[in-house]
Amino acid sequence: MNTALAGLVILVLGDSHMAGSNYLISSLHDALINEGASVNSYGMCGASADAWLNKTTVSCGRAERHDKAGPIVDMGKQAYTWQINELIAKHHPNLVIVEAADAMAGYGSPQMPRAWIYEQTHALAGRIAASGAKCVWVGPVYGAANSPYHKDDQRVQELSQFLSQSVAPCLYIDSTRFAQPGQWPTTDGQHLTSTGYKAWGQDIANAVAQMKGQLAEK
Repeated sequence: MNTALAGLVILVLGDSHMAGSNYLISSLHDALINEGASVNSYGMCGASADAWLNKTTVSCGRAERHDKAGPIVDMGKQAYTWQINELIAKHHPNLVIVEAADAMAGYGSPQMPRAWIYEQTHALAGRIAASGAKCVWVGPVYGAANSPYHKDDQRVQELSQFLSQSVAPCLYIDSTRFAQPGQWPTTDGQHLTSTGYKAWGQDIANAVAQMKGQLAEK
């Protein structure tokens, strides 16, 4: 076992990429555990950043996982959202990793909703910072435009660039640097195969480990 993240209590929040049993809730969670961290992960299908701020529902399910236990997946039905304040009070993390991008991108629409994205990312980042925890925000990976999700490469790049400027004081992980367009195949245009999720999860964990010095700064 590596110990780059030893002593960290990490809370991971994600959208549908964290809500399937073979998705990031397995690969990223395992990779962080293997770096020595204590990890609690939560994923909500279709969740934008503001879903973690206001009590509402998600239409397609959610999942959670705690340390070395397996994921608890409840997909395909309406469920209440988890709230960031309650999760922080429950787990007392010193690092929060937020994987939230695709549900805010407006794929298929002419314009990306920049003001809406900024408002909710800024609010969630501020809420995390107010708790005293450090924060890392994970941006989107490439998908396939010729799909029901209309996830074209140009909008992914636009969203990633905008998030990099919008999520402070969170540090930003640019996932477009991990794989070129089409390098990680998808099952539906947006969600990766298990091989892709394994690679993405490990890449995120490696990036977090490399940020450890910045995360330790007061």
